[in-house]
Amino acid sequence: LPLSNVFLCNLSTDLYNSTYFNRLVLKIICAFHILPSRQLLTIISFILMIKLENIHKTYVLDNHQKVEALKGIDLNINKGEIFGVIGLSGAGKSTLIRLINMLETPTEGRVIIDGEDITDYKEVKLRKVRKSIGMIFQQFNLLSSKTVFENVAFPLELDNTYSKEEIENRVTELLTMVGLEDKAEVYPAQLSGGQKQRVGIARALATNPKILLCDEATSALDPKTTSSILKLLCELRDKLSLTIVIITHQLEVIKECCDRVAVIDGGLISEMGNTMDLFANPQKDLTKRLVSAVVRKDLNNLLEYTKLEPEYFEGGKAWFELLFKGDKATDPVLVEVATLLNLKISIMGGQIN
Repeated sequence: LPLSNVFLCNLSTDLYNSTYFNRLVLKIICAFHILPSRQLLTIISFILMIKLENIHKTYVLDNHQKVEALKGIDLNINKGEIFGVIGLSGAGKSTLIRLINMLETPTEGRVIIDGEDITDYKEVKLRKVRKSIGMIFQQFNLLSSKTVFENVAFPLELDNTYSKEEIENRVTELLTMVGLEDKAEVYPAQLSGGQKQRVGIARALATNPKILLCDEATSALDPKTTSSILKLLCELRDKLSLTIVIITHQLEVIKECCDRVAVIDGGLISEMGNTMDLFANPQKDLTKRLVSAVVRKDLNNLLEYTKLEPEYFEGGKAWFELLFKGDKATDPVLVEVATLLNLKISIMGGQIN
């Protein structure tokens, strides 16, 4: 094979397994002209599942006053990625996620799903696209008069292309996948919050979607149940090659399962990047406040009751905040410093994330 074909073949495997590699790779491709433009477009579509270009969304109220919910959003989400969007209430998070499946139409900009521009699609074509985009909600939105089995089967019955046997097999498979195979004939009122959300996940996956949208899906759950739902989402991403977008105001959710995260503030993306990098080195004031509330919670409590002087004085003790990231997290840095400089070091507080 020519070098370019071998490079593309090897590259594609790496890209599928690593969501952080693509920008560097594309820069290399462009710099060395390894691929002709048509092949370059192919590999870009291989990487991206969701692309939002210059998205604006303006609402017109009854008094003709205009409210701009989104103000020029550019966002690329890779295939097989769990991508988090976080922000305060009213920042535009829910509007953003509803634009991905076109439940909201942008005032300006383009929505591209798996290489397909769906911005101007009419309702008939949108229904076909939405089969590939599942969605789960904060309040579960289950049909109280239907059993768990019937709730999961509902989107398949609406499709009118599945036989009764196919529906039964698919629902049984999904309930097993989410750990509710013994709850098929139970009604939603008899389920816990976590079990209801598992039913919601199974229903969202009924039509074999490529994308799963989660709109504040864990906000109504306790911390232990939230953790179990996030673990399930990670397992489903790996098993089904899903692309998952999580909208939340809980940074603990982002920390636990997201590969990358965007912080949205006032209808704009204020900061975006690798989750670990954003936690380790937040740049914007809002992100610093959000991260501080989670990562530095113990330190914040300690400092609240500790009087510190801004400048060192003779006889005083210096306080340092140290962050150990990656391989350095297991190195005995404090012991080495204390030994080398003959210092006495006290650890006032700490946290592992």
